Amino acid sequence: MREAIIERAQSVPAANLKKIWSAEEVLQLFDLPMPELMYQAQTVAREFHPTGTMQLSTLLNIKDGGCPEDCHYCPQAARYHTGVKAKKLLSVEVVREQVAAAKEAGATRFCMGAAWRELKDRDVPAISALIKEVTSQGLESCVTLGMVSETQASALKEAGLEYYNHNIDTSPGYYEKIITTRTQDDRLETLQNVRDAGIKVCSGGIVGMGEQREDRAGMLLTLANLDPQPESVPINRLVPVPGTPLENAEVIDPFELVRTIAVARIMFPHARIRLSAGRTSMSDELQAMCILAGVNSIHYGAKLLMTANPEAEKDRALLQRLGINVEVSTKAEVSCHQ
Repeated sequence: MREAIIERAQSVPAANLKKIWSAEEVLQLFDLPMPELMYQAQTVAREFHPTGTMQLSTLLNIKDGGCPEDCHYCPQAARYHTGVKAKKLLSVEVVREQVAAAKEAGATRFCMGAAWRELKDRDVPAISALIKEVTSQGLESCVTLGMVSETQASALKEAGLEYYNHNIDTSPGYYEKIITTRTQDDRLETLQNVRDAGIKVCSGGIVGMGEQREDRAGMLLTLANLDPQPESVPINRLVPVPGTPLENAEVIDPFELVRTIAVARIMFPHARIRLSAGRTSMSDELQAMCILAGVNSIHYGAKLLMTANPEAEKDRALLQRLGINVEVSTKAEVSCHQ
């Protein structure tokens, strides 16, 4: 199986990955002894990401609270009593300062998230201005704004957007236990809209929401069967928030988190596998195992939307202890025309 995995990955170009995984194959990977699974994941990582560098991404919440969705994990849902107040969209001036700070701290990608069910046409010009601000400072731009239409995606592409994040969260079978106000097919339609507009896809999910291993396998299988596959695959460990339906969710076994990341690395050889939410409760040793399993991107900075994130200095210290270099941006600053 080890040789077959590498042969498959090598034979398929990054821009045209085919549907090569079955549910049975994915579960076979999950069931491997940990040393063998880690070995296979490292083999793929070294083959397709030989520099071994870590991408640093910063995520800024540009519009807090008031979302009408019922995502059971989210403190920004208006129906839950989490203490999050709805706010207006941040101004270009505020975002400009945040982008400059992220760049100074070493980030090469700047992600912006708004607590919306879907992007409204009236907000497209404002979002476009924020995207232009990010790209003008030489960082990769990424947004997560809920569902978007074909025309909206085209407008974001014209503004210079490079990545769109829209997680599918979990398996098709478990999805309705987590969200009832939007289907997973709605999410997949948005991913297709941004893909058709020429925007790269960032899509992953959350583990630790009460799902089973079959659901984690199903989530990865759904994404792996997209053609082409996502360029970024974020893996989030649930951060239980008081006031949400998942506030008392049992913490996922750390080794199961590592297994999920290792399987993702094997299934998405060309992608950035990003360790996202939940890192504040992880030990340095667990984060190191996740990196060995194939993580080559982290969200970096003091906050992830509404949840805490390890401080930049702590992250850099850990990477230095592991001997891992950070990715350096090769993009130059450009004049910002708004």
